[in-house]
Order: sequence, then C-alpha cells, then structure tokens
Amino acid sequence: MDEKEILKKFGFNVKVERMKRDITQAELAEILDVHEKYISRIETGKQNVTIKTLNKLSTALNIDCYKFLKF
Repeated sequence: MDEKEILKKFGFNVKVERMKRDITQAELAEILDVHEKYISRIETGKQNVTIKTLNKLSTALNIDCYKFLKF
C-alpha cells in the first residue's frame, strides 16, 4: 500500500467517525483549534498528520487512535 492510499484510507476513517457523531468539519476544526480546510485535507487524503494531531482527533471523537489506522 503506498502513502497516497494510506492517507486516503486514514482520511476516510476520520470522516466516517466524525459523521457518526454528527459533527461538521467546522465543529471538529474548532475543537482541534485548526482551520476547517485542514480537516478537509485530512479527510480527502491530502494531509499527513502528526501523532499529536492523531491524539487530538482521537480525543475529540472519543475513539482509540488505532481505529483510524484500520484499513
């Protein structure tokens, strides 16, 4: 699996978990203190995230970090 595919699958998992919780990209961005476009770029597989951001996403969406990495 190449990097592009990994980022797309990770982003899809973030989007699914966000939508399950009925949170908009704007709301998630506010919680994480980032720009809404950053969330969009993550969800479309155009943005690689740091471990710190992974932890923030995990906390904001109340999910274990590893679940974002299940492909």
